[in-house]
Amino acid sequence: MSLLDANPPAQGAGAPSPFHVLTVVSAVLLALTVGWAMVDARLIAGVPVWLKPLKFALSFVVLFWTMALVEARLSPGWREGWTLRVTGWAMAAAFLSEMAYMIHQAARAEASHFNLSTPFHEAMYLLMGAGAVTLIAGVAVMGVVVRRDAAAAMGPGLREGVWLGFMASFVLTFIVAGYLSGTGGPFVGVHPEGAPVLPLMGWSGVTGDLRPAHFAALHAMQALPLLGLWLDRRGAASAVRFVRIGAAAHAALTLGLFVQALMGVPLIPLG
Repeated sequence: MSLLDANPPAQGAGAPSPFHVLTVVSAVLLALTVGWAMVDARLIAGVPVWLKPLKFALSFVVLFWTMALVEARLSPGWREGWTLRVTGWAMAAAFLSEMAYMIHQAARAEASHFNLSTPFHEAMYLLMGAGAVTLIAGVAVMGVVVRRDAAAAMGPGLREGVWLGFMASFVLTFIVAGYLSGTGGPFVGVHPEGAPVLPLMGWSGVTGDLRPAHFAALHAMQALPLLGLWLDRRGAASAVRFVRIGAAAHAALTLGLFVQALMGVPLIPLG
C-alpha cells in the first residue's frame, strides 16, 4: 500500500480523525474567504483584505490533508491512540483561534500579522506565534510517530520521506519563521508601494523577501514524502538513501533562499 492508495485502511469505529475534520473545516473557510474576497474590495497596504485569511485557509487545507493521509497509513494502535488525539486537539485549537483572529481583522480592514498598534494586538500577535509553534510541533509529533510505528502501511522510501520531511518542516520553519516573526515584516530592505511582485505569490521582485524560504520550509513535509512514494513505486533499491539526499538538498535550498533574502536580494529580480 502507498500513501495515495484509493482505499486506505479503515479508521475504526470511533470518532472521525481530527485531521479529516480539520481538512473539511479548512476547506469551508477557504470557500468563505474566496466568497468574501469577491464582494469586498477593500485593501490593507495595497493588498485585498481577505487575501491573508484566504491564503492561510488554503495552507491549512494542504497541511491537514497531508496529516490525514499519513495518519490513515498508521497501525491501529498509533492511529487511535492518545498521542495523535491530543496532537489533533492542540492543532485544532491553534488553527481555529488563528483563523478566527485573521477573519476578525480582515472584516475590520486591519492587519493581523505584524500589527502591534495596541496592547490587544500585541497580545494577539504573541498568541498567534504560540499557535504557529503548536501547529509545527504537531507536524514533528506525526513524524516521530511514523518513525516509531513499525507496522505502518508504508514502503521504506515513503516512511523515510514522511519522517525526514515532517522533521525538516519543523526545524526549517522554526528557523525561518522564528526570524520572520521578529522582523516587523517579510521584507529585508525597502519594497516601495506598487513595486513589482511575483505573480500569484506576491513575493517582492525588488528586495529580499523571507517568504520564499518560509514556503520551502513548510512544504518539505509534502516534497519528501512524494519523493519517497515515487521511489517506492519504481522499486528503487536505494530509496532511503535517495530520500536522505533529497532531504539534504531541500534543506540546502531552503537555507540558501533564507540567506539570499537576508542579503536583500529578491528571489527573481523584476525591477
